[in-house]
Amino acid sequence: MARKALVLVEGHRSNGPLYIQAAERLGLHPITLSTDPTQYDYLASEKLETIRVDTDNLEAMIRECFQLRARYDIGGITGFTGLDESFYVTVAKLCRHFGLPGPNPASVEGCCDKFTQRQLLAESGIPMPVYRLAVSATGIKNAATEIGLPVIVKPTVGSGSNGVRLCRNLDEVAEHAADLLSGRRTRRPSPRLLVEEFAQGPSYTALIMGNEVVGITGNDFGPPPHFVYREFTYPAMLADPEHKLIADISLSCLRALGLGWGPANIEFRWTKRGPLVIEVNPRLAGGDPQLVQLAHGIDLANEHLKLVIGDEWDLRKTRSHAAAMRFLVPDRDGTLDWIGSDSRAAALPGVVEVRFYNERKTPIVRKGDYRDCIGHVIAASPSATRTAATLKRAVDLVDWSITPFPGVSGQE
Repeated sequence: MARKALVLVEGHRSNGPLYIQAAERLGLHPITLSTDPTQYDYLASEKLETIRVDTDNLEAMIRECFQLRARYDIGGITGFTGLDESFYVTVAKLCRHFGLPGPNPASVEGCCDKFTQRQLLAESGIPMPVYRLAVSATGIKNAATEIGLPVIVKPTVGSGSNGVRLCRNLDEVAEHAADLLSGRRTRRPSPRLLVEEFAQGPSYTALIMGNEVVGITGNDFGPPPHFVYREFTYPAMLADPEHKLIADISLSCLRALGLGWGPANIEFRWTKRGPLVIEVNPRLAGGDPQLVQLAHGIDLANEHLKLVIGDEWDLRKTRSHAAAMRFLVPDRDGTLDWIGSDSRAAALPGVVEVRFYNERKTPIVRKGDYRDCIGHVIAASPSATRTAATLKRAVDLVDWSITPFPGVSGQE
């Protein structure tokens, strides 16, 4: 009898290992298809099966899966994203092609184009920031003037805050738009850009599986003009009416976009006008599965894979704790010379993990998105207050040194 395999499209530095572990617990043999498997260190360290294939090429992916079926019983297909959410569209199309459980490809494709997503949400009356689509430098400046500065300028396709920037004047709008249109700052040129009202207020993310809101995370960002996550807190400190309002709007978003299969996360800003939807993403957010498991005992990766292979899932909470994650973000470019005191921080009661993503002597070049993070610290306890105090103490113990590149000043 052929061994049952799980096909994973690309990888993810935090969620990837969780899915590998969940697959093995479910008796599945994980196989990662990637354009460059070496970019995911956990694949090499665990000696996992990988196949190098152009994951941007759907026909090549279909051929590879056909070849795998000669050796394995493919139980399910899922995957991750880095800078480009098109991989989720590929996953959905692969599932449909091979008759496996998966999301609706058309719904995922519409969701992954941020302008199309905005239009669909607007048709259903979902509260959002004011937005405009622009395809030229002149159009972008006109949109910014019409909406009113400051504005957010970002590509219509992408993830991880790649290419997202707060522009405070028309010179910044023009400069950032030129970078995006040319592809200097992104994976590829962005011919269509969104110009949006800057929605100011606390940030939250609704975590969803199927048609159920699992919980809501509170988010904190580093300094503008970029939107690099600094800290996640789960569950968010919200009163019941606020929680219900975000949950209700989240479910309305799913209906508007034709989603409702598998994981999703919906980003909000709570403004003077109430909660505004910033973005709907048809995937698990990085870091959130660890916090949900620590706080509520729900293994989102495991439950998602049950759905992927056609089994029944279980989202029942088994405890009520508080968990938080602080990302470690450098304040300069240069060479990472040393990391200190991470073992002392890891030894503190309540600290779950202290992890650096980069080895010593690694060049650090900040890009203004999730790739700027060089590590994280996670803490959990029965008390939100205790968790926050433990996390702060641990982060204060962690230190590192970055030597600026020759001829470049250190601190910005």
